[in-house]
Amino acid sequence: MMEKDSLNVLILAAGLGTRLRPLTNDMPKPLVPVVDASILDLQARKARAIGNIRLHANAHYLADQVVAAGEKLGFEKVWVELPEILGTAGPLKRIYNEGYRGGLLIMNGDAYCNFDLTAFVRNAQALAAQPNGPQVALLAVDFPKVNTFRVGADGRLAGVVGRFGSEEGMPATFSGVSWYSDEALSRIRDGEFDIREFWKQEMAAGRAPFVDMTQLHSIWIDMGSPEGLMAAVEARLKELGRNVNEAVVEPGVKLPAGVTIKHSVIYAGADIQPGEKIENEIRGRGFKWKIN
Repeated sequence: MMEKDSLNVLILAAGLGTRLRPLTNDMPKPLVPVVDASILDLQARKARAIGNIRLHANAHYLADQVVAAGEKLGFEKVWVELPEILGTAGPLKRIYNEGYRGGLLIMNGDAYCNFDLTAFVRNAQALAAQPNGPQVALLAVDFPKVNTFRVGADGRLAGVVGRFGSEEGMPATFSGVSWYSDEALSRIRDGEFDIREFWKQEMAAGRAPFVDMTQLHSIWIDMGSPEGLMAAVEARLKELGRNVNEAVVEPGVKLPAGVTIKHSVIYAGADIQPGEKIENEIRGRGFKWKIN
């Protein structure tokens, strides 16, 4: 069993990336470059800012590439899920069952964000240490197109619209960032697939997860669609102090003579003609996505 001196961080990276195909035909979504680094790399950097952590990722689609990236980035372990994917609950219980202790922070491998993860974790740990304190914390954002969370006056999850619990309360959207104590992880059933079922069970037992509403308006971008990928590129350019309208060309791509590019992303294999003017596009091998 691992000592509790380090926080475990799991970056979920097992998705199929279907909304970004054909870009993800031969590259898993967490490894898609966003200006200067992949989302897996950027999320790992944010996690390391917390301090003493053990980095984990899970992998399923094109798992060998995620494993190789994890080794390069210094991950503790990349947990390959084959032949079947383990969902959003199975990977958590797998890490617990293998003896890792110290709590578990969950992050998504397809979200660009600027959360203060240190503040989130410290708050979650402090609340969990209180008598009858919540052993699960969920970080929320305000995203009106979704906002399926309902949060009670006590700051705890009251329901998820269309799935369980109350439809009354403060609306919010789950950011994909969450924290679980070892005690909570021990209660996830072996074979559980959907983490929302565990939240439902916790609520039924009088242990509803805490919903952190202190970072509602932070940058949070789902980069799983072409529009989301472009938004993530823009956010990364801003973070680097660069012009959001500049061309982002993957290293190694050779542009024909006379090409002008504005507010576009060019990946390897893109079909580009001499003298072409490219604007508001993402282009790569076998695709051209016009971004409005």
